Amino acid sequence: MKTAFILLAQYDGQVVIPLDRVCKDYFTHLTPQMFERKVMAGLIKIPITRLEASQKSAKGVHISDLSAYLDSQRAAAVKESHQLNSAPRSS
Repeated sequence: MKTAFILLAQYDGQVVIPLDRVCKDYFTHLTPQMFERKVMAGLIKIPITRLEASQKSAKGVHISDLSAYLDSQRAAAVKESHQLNSAPRSS
C-alpha cells in the first residue's frame, strides 16, 4: 500500500495536517514547539507549511511531505535491519 493513501484515509482527506496532530500521531515524544525547533535546526527533515504569510498563521505538514518522511525512515530501518541480519556472525 502507498503511504500517502493511508495518510489520506487517516486524516479524512485533509492535505495539510496541523503540527499538533502530526506530533500526537508520529512524534509523541515532542511538543509541537519542540518539533518545529527540531525541523528548523535540520534535525528532522520535513518541511513545515504555513497556511498564510503571517507569523501567527496555522502551521502544518503537507501529507506528501509526511508520506515521504515516513517512507524514508522506513527505508533507513530496512537497510539497517538487512545490515545487522546479514553480517557474518562469529562462533
